[in-house]
Amino acid sequence: MTSENYLNHPTFGLLYRICVVEENQELFTTLYAQRIFFLVANTSTGLSFQPVTRADARLTIDMRILFLRRNGQIKEYQELQAMMQQNFPG
Repeated sequence: MTSENYLNHPTFGLLYRICVVEENQELFTTLYAQRIFFLVANTSTGLSFQPVTRADARLTIDMRILFLRRNGQIKEYQELQAMMQQNFPG
C-alpha cells in the first residue's frame, strides 16, 4: 500500500506528489489538471516551489525510474512506471 502525499500551493491549490527526486526534494503536480509540475524542496527555511516544464518533469521521472531499477527497488519502480504510463502516454 502506498501513501499519497498532498501539499496546498498558495496559487494552484492542491498538489499531488508524484515521486521523491532526492533527499528533501519531491516532484508534485496539480491534482486535477496534472499539467503543471513543481519541484518542491523542504529546507530549513520552509518549502520552496520551483515550477518545471512537462518535459523536465518527464525527464526527472525517467531518471528516478532508472535509479529505482538499478537499485533493485522493484515495487517502487513498478508503481512509478505505471504512473508514468498514465500521466505521460505515448
